[in-house]
Amino acid sequence: MNVNQSAPPVPPFGQPQPVYPGYHQSSYGGQPGSTAAPTPYGAYNGPVPGYQQTPPPGVSRAPASSGAPPTSTAQGPCGQTAYGQFGQGDVQNGPSSGVQMQRLPGSQPFASAPLAPVVSQPAVLQPYGPPPTSAQVTAQLAGMQISGAVAPAPPPSGLGYGPPTSLASASGSFPNSGLYGSYPQGQAPPLGQGHPGAQPPPRSVPPQASSFTPSVSGGPRMPPMTGPLLPGQSFGGPPVSQPNHVSSPPPQTLPPGTQMTGPPGPPPPMHSAQQPGYQLQQNGSFGPARGPQSNYGSPYPGAATFGSQPGPPQPLPPKRLDPDAIPSPIQVIEDDRNNRGSEPFVTGLRGQVPPLVTTNFLVKDQGNASPRYIRCTSYNIPCTSDMAKQAQVPLAAVIKPLARLPPEEASPYVVDHGESGPLRCNRCKAYMCPFMQFVEGGRRFQCCFCSCINDVPPQYFQHLDHTGKRVDAYDRPELSLGSYEFLATVDYCKNNKFPVPPAFIFMIDVSYNAVRSGLVRLLCEELKSLLDFLPREGGAEESAIRVGFVTYNKVLHFYNVKSSLAQPQMMVVSDVGDMFVPLLDGFLVNVNESRAVITSLLDQIPEMFADTRETETVFAPVIQAGMEALKAAECAGKLFLFHTSLPIAEAPGKLKNRDDRKLINTDKEKTLFQPQSGAYQTLAKECVAQGCCVDLFLFPNQYVDVATLSVVPQLTGGSVYKYACFQVENDQERFLSDLRRDVQKVVGFDAVMRVRTSTGIRAVDFFGAFYMSNTTDVELAGLDGDKTVTVEFKHDDRLNEENGALLQCALLYTSCAGQRRLRIHNLALNCCTQLADLYRNCETDTLINYMAKFAYRGVLSSPVKTVRDTLITQCAQILACYRKNCASPSSAGQLILPECMKLLPVYLNCVLKSEVLQPGAEVTTDDRAYVRQLVTSMDVAETNVFFYPRLLPLTKSPIENTTEPPAVRASEERLSNGDIYLLENGLNLFLWVGASVQQGVVQSLFGVSSFSQITSGLSVLPVLDNLLSKKVRSLIDSLRAQRSRYMKLIVVKQEDKLEMLFKHFLVEDKSLSGGASYVDFLCHMHKEIRQLLS
Repeated sequence: MNVNQSAPPVPPFGQPQPVYPGYHQSSYGGQPGSTAAPTPYGAYNGPVPGYQQTPPPGVSRAPASSGAPPTSTAQGPCGQTAYGQFGQGDVQNGPSSGVQMQRLPGSQPFASAPLAPVVSQPAVLQPYGPPPTSAQVTAQLAGMQISGAVAPAPPPSGLGYGPPTSLASASGSFPNSGLYGSYPQGQAPPLGQGHPGAQPPPRSVPPQASSFTPSVSGGPRMPPMTGPLLPGQSFGGPPVSQPNHVSSPPPQTLPPGTQMTGPPGPPPPMHSAQQPGYQLQQNGSFGPARGPQSNYGSPYPGAATFGSQPGPPQPLPPKRLDPDAIPSPIQVIEDDRNNRGSEPFVTGLRGQVPPLVTTNFLVKDQGNASPRYIRCTSYNIPCTSDMAKQAQVPLAAVIKPLARLPPEEASPYVVDHGESGPLRCNRCKAYMCPFMQFVEGGRRFQCCFCSCINDVPPQYFQHLDHTGKRVDAYDRPELSLGSYEFLATVDYCKNNKFPVPPAFIFMIDVSYNAVRSGLVRLLCEELKSLLDFLPREGGAEESAIRVGFVTYNKVLHFYNVKSSLAQPQMMVVSDVGDMFVPLLDGFLVNVNESRAVITSLLDQIPEMFADTRETETVFAPVIQAGMEALKAAECAGKLFLFHTSLPIAEAPGKLKNRDDRKLINTDKEKTLFQPQSGAYQTLAKECVAQGCCVDLFLFPNQYVDVATLSVVPQLTGGSVYKYACFQVENDQERFLSDLRRDVQKVVGFDAVMRVRTSTGIRAVDFFGAFYMSNTTDVELAGLDGDKTVTVEFKHDDRLNEENGALLQCALLYTSCAGQRRLRIHNLALNCCTQLADLYRNCETDTLINYMAKFAYRGVLSSPVKTVRDTLITQCAQILACYRKNCASPSSAGQLILPECMKLLPVYLNCVLKSEVLQPGAEVTTDDRAYVRQLVTSMDVAETNVFFYPRLLPLTKSPIENTTEPPAVRASEERLSNGDIYLLENGLNLFLWVGASVQQGVVQSLFGVSSFSQITSGLSVLPVLDNLLSKKVRSLIDSLRAQRSRYMKLIVVKQEDKLEMLFKHFLVEDKSLSGGASYVDFLCHMHKEIRQLLS
């Protein structure tokens, strides 16, 4: 769905639900009716209460005012009242026989817009509370006056829109709640979907909403509406139902203020799922289509029982909300790909919302940084802090300064200004960028961040053209592009000396566990060839990076691999309490010069320690030794640590086993995420000062206290990789693939990043893998192309719409070749005075990335329950503010979501159900700490697939079709036991095989003749020479290539014990650890929103 999509035409009427004469109405025509005490929902995630559907006593029906002839009630098989010729679950789509309404001038025909079927269940959802009382049903809302609603505007001509998405009532107040057997089904609240192919709207159009009405009984009530009539509501009869929601052929609407004369006819019935002139939604976004239905008799078969008494009531089985009637992530992703994947994203315009991270698109830099470098939670910032507080939408940017670009896009240009260095503002120190304004014929420039007027140095002077732009603007990257690099002068270097190229030190655990598992031999064998692939600059023939080697258990062994030696020399440091480096010359060497000695060393290490019985290890002294070696060599660099067990040997940083599952769900749970001692923070601080980045590869067989061991990698900008119960035959491919990628990736060393903003906002909070010694500078010993820094902004003054808001991210770093550089990214955002503009320009994926990081940091200092509640409350406040200030007036029973935030509930539920915030019984403390630090520096694309995994059916598309199959929703309901599915979340990869898969498919893919012969837990597919095998293996390879870590394959058979692990990733379903299903969470969210609104 296009996030910039225009709003649907809203008719001039308010949107009350249709009400029939003879039924009580709480605030009809401005007269207050009876109100009832709210029935609370049942416990969230609690047991399912019993439910009987019987009509409340004493409610009888008045004759219908529509003049429809009374007909006898048709009885169903169990004595149920049937709806004309349709069962409870069917929807009628006959033409309206009531008053013809006139179309709004300028509105477009709806024939092209896909319309979804309505929710066809009784308005009750099992998991919540008792059935509504008669008083509650009576206290039905005619409509809801919403303050500050944005004035609706017709869409730009040429666009046809369907109505906003809406979903059945959560209030139990809709007539089709199943309490009256003979009530016409045509009154179910509507559900439509905005037309996906829309163009970006003019700014005056209100944001498009998706409204749903989840059917749930009970819940707090909105106060009855008193006061003026809604437009289109007349005194003499019921309010006219909203035309673009409910008529079958597009009806006409009356101009605002026109009153209906005479009794209106029966309400126009709902659309059925399939109807001439309406295309079906693809991809299961709104459910399986019903077949064509027969013609209806006149005037309105479903209304036939209006004048007669209902037959004896029969309990109907309670039905849950149709999952197809709620927003589908798959549909939104698919729509965005179709609408925005074909055109390049040109960054020239301020405040454009980019395509989703799931869409493949090209970027053309024309003055703003590519979304690959910076993504924002909103591209239109509120002008005032009051407005920002009201909306509660966090204003944040996820910045990936060294992001890798696809081959079709050029890397940032490097600008060399010689000894004078890059041009900057004298006051705020911002770097020259396309938004700076040249004045006085080009002799001076006004800073776009702080408005200071600066002199232009003579060597940089250039004349201006008739528009006030420099004539050389397009020849200079810093005047025409959003991202570029400057070569830094010596003033930007440590101790005013240019840096030397960095070094890599490989530090290998040679304790009993590491040797016995085969890790040491495997690693030494791999390093022989891997050292040829160290990162290099541009077209350099060989890498400038030097390497060193250390092995350790309770003591450390340093190796002299100087090229002049015939054999490597080993030096042992056993005083781990006072660590020093026993040699300087010969420890860090050039690979090509010392190749023979290095190869000899790597051959000898596995043999030297083959018979070791030493099980204890140290950890902090190893990092200390690596840092001291870099300090002695006066260079930055990276330590690659390969470690297997909890460091319990007597040494600084010694740890004890403190794993305690009894702390889960207590106030002390936060201690599980905190480091055991402050020693590691102190060590990390020293590492950052030296430019020493640490990458940690863990191979634990039991608890190793990841929360503590990951502190140094986390604070130095490094990475942690974890291979539990490592076995060479099962895990070598994953480990070696991660190691190769980690060693080869381009890294910026000894980096400092600062984010500057224009007057009115400032950076106040930072999330990611880095260290901060003050409030503005993000210090990174190392920064690679996978790491992000998330920055939150707050207002410190008023912004204005005309100027917008500017961000400039400047990263000072040392390249792999030892060159000091500045990378600059600029981004201009719009500012707004209307909340509608804020909600129309948000990016849900970035919002979820920020909220997950905020929550994952929160567990360090607050109980997990508090963190979860904070997330739910913030989400409810965001959506309630939209409902109150931007949505068209409608029944309180409807859940209305902004178009570009309609996936916020499903994604937020996935964050709430994640291992960190709601662990299952099988999740270890180390797993939680590992995931917590991993997510902290993930980019938006990684969090998107991590929290909502991709589920791909492999046997639905033709074998010849080699493109990636369209995904399906992550729910068990979507699995067919005759198919095979791939599921991936960036870290895991499952191949699920249904029990009824065709024998030929099993043979083609696994090389065995039946389902029972497939090995469960298989991690490699056999290489077979047939189309299906090639297609699946190539798909797996392409999925792995898209991710920053190697995903190990696990084959899962239906009904097998491994299936429980697989089902954990079906995030739309209820989880074993108590996490809500998507449907239940949406209803819970609706309850929260209604409480806020009332």
